[in-house]
Amino acid sequence: MADEKDVSKDKNEEVIVNKAIEGDTIEIKKGPMKGKKGKVIVSRENSVIVEIGTNSKTDEPIKTVVNHKNYKKAK
Repeated sequence: MADEKDVSKDKNEEVIVNKAIEGDTIEIKKGPMKGKKGKVIVSRENSVIVEIGTNSKTDEPIKTVVNHKNYKKAK
């Protein structure tokens, strides 16, 4: 599956957003989880669901939702 690109207009500027797909690793750019890296579990139209770690007490995965504008793909 190839990377998707979305072009949207924001304040008279074209903004190209590279959408991550399932399995990609991303780094969060904005919000309380800024700087954290995680693996994309689900990719939606406006956002992705990311697993950023596990809870050490319960061994449950820690997941968060991130808008496409608020992350970059990690290498």
